[in-house]
Amino acid sequence: MRAFLCLLLLAAPAAAQELVFSPRASEACLAGAPDPAARLACAGRSAARCMADTPGGESTVGMGGCLSRELDLWDARLNAVYGQLMDEARRADADNAEYGGHAPSQAEALRDMQRAWIPFRDAKCAHARSLWGGGTGAGPAGVDCLMRTTAEQVIYLETSRMGG
Repeated sequence: MRAFLCLLLLAAPAAAQELVFSPRASEACLAGAPDPAARLACAGRSAARCMADTPGGESTVGMGGCLSRELDLWDARLNAVYGQLMDEARRADADNAEYGGHAPSQAEALRDMQRAWIPFRDAKCAHARSLWGGGTGAGPAGVDCLMRTTAEQVIYLETSRMGG
């Protein structure tokens, strides 16, 4: 029995390296989503497809790996939209200063909001993990929370442009 458990533990990292992940399910959903609520429903689509397509994808290791891959997708999207918004905010701040305006700095507000969001995300997902009482589901639950909370922030930022 001990030998079987050792083999099982040794096989887990190999299974995690052979994930069948593609961002297509999430991307296709986002392309057809007409509003923020519909876009939010796209979070988790690629991870779910990965879990279904990966041998052992329903295992704790498989779920964690698939969710982590989709988290990477949303995190890259977050960095891209944040960078675009920061560029726009800096241009708006420069225009405001050029014309003698006294509006609050958009770049500072965006930066402060994002800096405040990070500890919120971390605390929210620590709570999600705690609900599993230290069980094996805590890992996937935490990554799922990080992925979905990041997706929420992406969608918020993508729709936060004035008139956008």
